Amino acid sequence: MKIAMIFTEYKIKDLSLKNRIVMPPMCMYSADRKGIVQPFHLVHYGTRAQGGVGLIIIEATAIEARGRITGNDLGIWNDDQIPGLKSLVDIVHGFGAKIAIQLAHAGRKATVGQCISSWNSQFSDEYPIPIKMDESDIKQVVGVFGEGARRAQQIGFDMVEIHGAHGYLINQFISPLVNLREDSYGCKNGIGAKFLQEIIKSVKNNFKRPIGLRISAEEYSNEGLHPQNFIPLLSEVQQDRSTAVDLINVSSGGVIKKGFPSNVQPGYQIGFANEIKNGTKIPILAGGMLRDSDMIEGILKDKKADLIWLGRELLRNPYWPLKTSEYFKIEKGKPQQYERAEPYFRNS
Repeated sequence: MKIAMIFTEYKIKDLSLKNRIVMPPMCMYSADRKGIVQPFHLVHYGTRAQGGVGLIIIEATAIEARGRITGNDLGIWNDDQIPGLKSLVDIVHGFGAKIAIQLAHAGRKATVGQCISSWNSQFSDEYPIPIKMDESDIKQVVGVFGEGARRAQQIGFDMVEIHGAHGYLINQFISPLVNLREDSYGCKNGIGAKFLQEIIKSVKNNFKRPIGLRISAEEYSNEGLHPQNFIPLLSEVQQDRSTAVDLINVSSGGVIKKGFPSNVQPGYQIGFANEIKNGTKIPILAGGMLRDSDMIEGILKDKKADLIWLGRELLRNPYWPLKTSEYFKIEKGKPQQYERAEPYFRNS
């Protein structure tokens, strides 16, 4: 009998997950122009919850209208958006999964209205030139992150994830490739911490459940950041209770147009995750083109990560957890209504 770490419970503070499988935030660009949940979202996320995922982190959800990547992003910047998000939480909970929301601001990668950033350089010629944020702009954005967190608490999300990756606004302050400021919000020792720290404080003041942070641990540029650069930053964040986070979601790339890996293969980001885990001792969520259950099991058993996210694979197969539980001969967790179809979940 195989002992499957994939299907062991995991606790993030007082949040108990039934397994180690996470659906990461993946933009669907399917909200209406007001950022409100549509029937698509209810089916999309509900199906993955029914398929056995332990934690679902819903797509990047804008904390203000000008922070949207596109005009069809989900939003959490006003109370009109609360009922749809509440329906989404209820559906996911009804299938026994936990649900988090990724609080996001696109910064210079926004395409709706006037965009803002740490500096007035555009991401590429296809994007608008952003306004360099002054301190009043910074305080305003920090405040709306807190308001988004307050709504997330009211709605009943089990966790929030702060989006500090993929070249969006927080990443634009973290990275020396974008942040050329010389004030207190600039890069100190080659990395920008202050804006991130203020946002974490604002979120923690308004959300009393676990808080995660997604980072681009590797920027794929000699002048950019690498995993070893994040270890002192995250260690500094953890030293202060007001900025400490409960989970790091390790991703990579996206801060500059050429900042993407040249060779993408299953597990290509696990080394980054393992380095940060060893250097910080913070619980780690990792992934990247993973689909093979034995490979995932090995990552967990070798303690290179604590939780595993499956993105594309869960788009292809929302019932991956159920099929994989058959492979590991785990009997619990099947939807009672579908028991007569169990052979469809079995791997040959």
